[in-house]
Amino acid sequence: MDFELTEAQRDIQKAAREFAEGEFDRQLALELEREHKFPWEIWKKASELGFAGIHFPEEWGGGGYGILENVLVVEEFCRVDSGIGIALSLSDFSSEIILRSGTPEQKKKFLAPLTEGKAISSGAFTEPDHGSDITLMSTQALRKGDEFIINGTKTFITNGTIADFSIVLCQSDFDVTPSYRGQCTIIVEKDRDGFEAADIGDKMGIKMTSTAELSFRDVRVPVENLVGGENRGFYQVLEFFDESRIEIAAQAVGIAQGAYERALNYAKERTQFGRKIALFQAIQHKLAEMATKIETARLLLYKAAWNFDQGRIDPKLTSMCKFYAGRVAVEVADEAIQILGGYGYTTEYEVERFYRDARITEIYEGTREIQKNTIANAILGKLK
Repeated sequence: MDFELTEAQRDIQKAAREFAEGEFDRQLALELEREHKFPWEIWKKASELGFAGIHFPEEWGGGGYGILENVLVVEEFCRVDSGIGIALSLSDFSSEIILRSGTPEQKKKFLAPLTEGKAISSGAFTEPDHGSDITLMSTQALRKGDEFIINGTKTFITNGTIADFSIVLCQSDFDVTPSYRGQCTIIVEKDRDGFEAADIGDKMGIKMTSTAELSFRDVRVPVENLVGGENRGFYQVLEFFDESRIEIAAQAVGIAQGAYERALNYAKERTQFGRKIALFQAIQHKLAEMATKIETARLLLYKAAWNFDQGRIDPKLTSMCKFYAGRVAVEVADEAIQILGGYGYTTEYEVERFYRDARITEIYEGTREIQKNTIANAILGKLK
């Protein structure tokens, strides 16, 4: 069992770290945070250097690498700045559904622009009345000849107002039982008549990332925008969640590492009662626990990413990965604030923003309760 990264993986990790440290300016981050703006220029540079869609095949503009390599990039980006890192890592959100299930024509049309820094994607799954429950969809797609007519509402949609296209989970077959067997995914471009996206307003964290409500009123979409055939949508989204949970866990591990490093550096510099606070056992124990939690979360993250790259779908493992990494990110960021004291509570010292951004990793892509349900179901199996 080899726990070492390959030379190529170490090079990717180093390149991502150097890029982030060179481009993620602290004052710019604060400005983007206050104004709720996406880091457009940094995103374009990251795309030009091949960080966007690094896990896509070269045929579609990607780097030809796997999920583990993508994890290394996401982790480094979020370590340097939680807000910018999350925004960049989610710029191609849900496009993996096209990558795994789309036609060659769809991949050429929609994936290549994502890697070139010319397009942003979103995935429209969550609905106002259903939340994490995607087994039931109110958004409908009725087929009329060579078109689908879509009606419905989606909410809490990442990149909703800035995405060039969304992959929308719809109910298209109303006669099957259970109902989720009648779902499909359809690509909807932003310029379709009847489609509207509205920002949900101020939120606790990830303020550089658009979070929106999408409405569909008789939106007409050609049949060729259907991904992977009818009645396959639910299963495509479940497979995507197995992949996306790993990416969210990478965000969490990166955030935890970034908050820990800031707390560690502060503890080495801050003097109280005539001593560096790093010499106090209470601070030492906090740092020891933080480091241990991060190392454990990272091991689980890398295992889940490696496992997916072997072609194995393991919802239990990816749920463990996301659930634990998200909890660690929140706990480590919380302790970082405590170590910095009053300074930790101020925006200028970053750890309060890391804490706010960490919190979402326990909510989106399935709440921690949903992850625990998945883990428990796998452990218990079918009970009579």
